[in-house]
Amino acid sequence: MPERSKRYGRHLEKLKQGLEKAWDGAWYRRAYFDDGTPLGSAQNDECRIDSIAQTWAVISGVAESYRAARAMAAVNEYLIRRGDGLIVLFTPPFDKSKLDPGYVKGYVPGVRENGGQYTHAALWTVIAFAMLGDGDRAGELFGLLNPINHSSTRAGLHKYKVEPYVAMGDVYAVPPHTGRGGWTWYTGSAGWMYRAAVEYILGFKLEGDRLRIDPCIPRAWREFEIIYRRGKTTYRIKVENPHSLCRRVERVELDGVMQPDDGVRLSDDGLTHEVRVMMGEKINVEEASVLNSEAADR
Repeated sequence: MPERSKRYGRHLEKLKQGLEKAWDGAWYRRAYFDDGTPLGSAQNDECRIDSIAQTWAVISGVAESYRAARAMAAVNEYLIRRGDGLIVLFTPPFDKSKLDPGYVKGYVPGVRENGGQYTHAALWTVIAFAMLGDGDRAGELFGLLNPINHSSTRAGLHKYKVEPYVAMGDVYAVPPHTGRGGWTWYTGSAGWMYRAAVEYILGFKLEGDRLRIDPCIPRAWREFEIIYRRGKTTYRIKVENPHSLCRRVERVELDGVMQPDDGVRLSDDGLTHEVRVMMGEKINVEEASVLNSEAADR
């Protein structure tokens, strides 16, 4: 095991070096052809910027902080089309370029992986912004992807044309079908949509027998609640955001007792427990002790 760990560590270091070499000046390149020609670069006529390289540079935790923020700013500038309600995979789509990236070019421009909205990747965009602490943008983009919002008006319904109550795998991105849904009942996209909402925006993170609440929410959200049932036990979780923050947990209380490490150890005692999560500036150990003493006195 120690030797395998070292081998993986060396491989990870090579991947980190490769990622930094892929920096294109304002975002990360997606790939290289066998002759060294880059893909997803400002020098390309088609597929100049691809969202996956940017989002996974963040999600992996490998990208240097400035480059991670700059890459996601480029995603916001070039790939998020708010007027059409889309987050496209890359732009421009493949059409007349001599580059041959494989099957993706077999789709017509703006459909599925060829520059349309591929919902898996669009949700990774939401997750990446949440990981950067931008709850306003994460919340906005989740709303953009929520299928129910594609049909909230009569015009939107006739444009979208597919079921508004299930996840869609893709949405078309070029006229005359801009905004039309593609494959639906797409379980992969549904899974990522659930994770983006529950784990990265609401911050509900199970870690074995421990629960950690680490939300990244829009500043306008003053509070929200989660009811979590584990076996016969119920946890009523209330998150309060009195200072209009996107992120930062000040303290976590379980049944009125402040928890020392912002986590809650879960049990299956058949009872109902109250969890209170307060967003704000961190308090120190001495303040925590005073709060717990006051709670005990009450």
